[in-house]
Amino acid sequence: MILLVDKIEKSFGARVLFSGASFQINPGERFALVGPNGAGKTTMLKIIMGIDSPDAGQVQYAKDCQVGYLEQETNLEQKDTTILAEVMAAAKEIRRMGERANELQAQIAELSEQGKDVDALLNEYGQVQDRFEHLGGYELESNARKILSGLGFKVTDFERPCSEFSGGWQMRIALAKLFLRHPDLLLLDEPTNHLDLESVQWLRGFIANYDGAVLIVSHDRAFMDACVDHVAALENRRVTTYTGNYSSYLKQREDNLEQMRAKRAAQERDIAHMQVFVDKFRYKPTKAAQAQERIRKIEQIKKELVILPEGHKHIDFKFPDPPRSGDMVVGLEGVSKSYGKKHIYSDIDLKLYRGEHVALVGPNGAGKSTLMKILAGLEPPTTGTRDLGTNVGVAYYAQHALEGMTESNTVLQEIDTVTPKWTVPQQRSLLGAFLFSDNDSIEKQVRVLSGGEKARLALAKMLVAPEALLCLDEPTNHLDIDSVDMLENALQNFPGTIVLISHDEHLVRAVANRIIDIRDGKVTVYDGDYDYYLYKREDLAARAAAEAAGEGASAATKSAKVTAAQPDAPATASKPAEGKKTKEQKRAEAQARAALNKKLKGVRNQLKKIEAELDKKRARYDELMELMASEELYADQVKFNAALGEYNGLKQELPKLEDEWLELSTQIEEETARELS
Repeated sequence: MILLVDKIEKSFGARVLFSGASFQINPGERFALVGPNGAGKTTMLKIIMGIDSPDAGQVQYAKDCQVGYLEQETNLEQKDTTILAEVMAAAKEIRRMGERANELQAQIAELSEQGKDVDALLNEYGQVQDRFEHLGGYELESNARKILSGLGFKVTDFERPCSEFSGGWQMRIALAKLFLRHPDLLLLDEPTNHLDLESVQWLRGFIANYDGAVLIVSHDRAFMDACVDHVAALENRRVTTYTGNYSSYLKQREDNLEQMRAKRAAQERDIAHMQVFVDKFRYKPTKAAQAQERIRKIEQIKKELVILPEGHKHIDFKFPDPPRSGDMVVGLEGVSKSYGKKHIYSDIDLKLYRGEHVALVGPNGAGKSTLMKILAGLEPPTTGTRDLGTNVGVAYYAQHALEGMTESNTVLQEIDTVTPKWTVPQQRSLLGAFLFSDNDSIEKQVRVLSGGEKARLALAKMLVAPEALLCLDEPTNHLDIDSVDMLENALQNFPGTIVLISHDEHLVRAVANRIIDIRDGKVTVYDGDYDYYLYKREDLAARAAAEAAGEGASAATKSAKVTAAQPDAPATASKPAEGKKTKEQKRAEAQARAALNKKLKGVRNQLKKIEAELDKKRARYDELMELMASEELYADQVKFNAALGEYNGLKQELPKLEDEWLELSTQIEEETARELS
């Protein structure tokens, strides 16, 4: 036993969080602590750490157990030190062991010369030395560098002061400090927040191979599947333990629920049958004793009545479609970006089309958020142009979106700012979809909402009247699994264009149908889903390794020149996962797309001309509307009549142009669907 949580009880006023909650973690076990929103996962971690105290029950550790705790928000104490020095300074216990080993070695040598008994010292020295080696005492700096590199820091960052790094990067520094200490028990509250996909993959490998015990709270299902072997589920104010990863837990839980539902139904049937007898014969003298016996049985069954755990909250809600846009949503041509002498990337040519769900991937600092801001129009390119399609509005979500709300508003008042014409029942239905399901939650003021609640409210405001282009930078930070499920469903069914940055591999897999990889100043487009992207990356890595080994040099050299991955999977490298298309199929599809583009070239050109004419005439229409509202124009009858005539002409022309635009757009869509189906 490394940790025992024994019959914990905890209440906040009338709200009971835990009642007799118990579970045990043994050495080497890796637990995920899961439960619905508000079940008390973070509170449980704080009770385990002694930051909060239970109303009853106790927490016990193994003797001399070292515990490390990562909170969701962490502030570093010494921000002027370099990050390597800051991380190294965390290993105080390990360094003390090294110092103690040296002291013991000196004492043993001295007492041996004097002919004195050193058995006790040798025994202690052996224990200290073994522990020191186990914790990596001889490779302390090397391990610190490996951990920092795995968490996404460059070698050139190691000597930079901590104060130069943002809050997200400082969380990584705190994580590195924790890992270098190598505690017997790791408690991690949302450790994947602020990490990129590659760092998450490194982290789950680190935890999967960690020789201590681990307890994790996370909303990332793929992460939990990869690195936990037990699940402690907070349900009905108690803790139920399951063996296996998160997916295994879901299956076991459903199997258990079926059994519990069957037993509950049987209990309710027994109660109902006996109650009929009681109601009929309770006051009949010849049957009174039998009725009383059944009453006692009913009371006993009620005491043993199976309590079904709360199901995961899920409410289906049909979000409005965005305004219909042109085929091309946003395009970049010859775009480069630099900040002073720091060059991010150059010569980007990129077009995103209606219905594409694009994930931006790559290491932190490569420029994913910068590219998203350029696409959203929030950041100007250093050189090059950005072209926004016809009738395209942009919605941008990042952590700062949480700050753009009125602190004194209630949740209901805040949603009313974007749904002023909705009825209160409609607004409540919307908020229910974002897990604000009762009066208490919708009457909360924004200022008292948790980070997760604010994130859900900000997303609700965005999706209730979505634009044609959604740009989402880490939308799942601070969300629980139920909230991520809700967001995933909304994004999967979104008919517009999405640009997504997320460390949540499950979300990226579920939503993205196109991947853009950003690293080393290059932007590479993969026309496929996330699994296709991983396959292509693996293939390119295999080719690079073959080239380095002098094998397949010509093929590898040719591959190294590719800057935009085409959807024709090579015959070499590992076999694609089941369901992947063959090389011949992908080549045939590429040829079909080329033929289709040639066939539709004239239609696309005509559509582009009409879009340009529409933009021009709409702008003039709006200009005339404003002009005719001025008193000066009314005073000049000639000018007024001319403006009115032009206005009436445009009023008739615009619907015709819009119909023609819609007809051409539909033609392109139908031809595309027919040719590629």
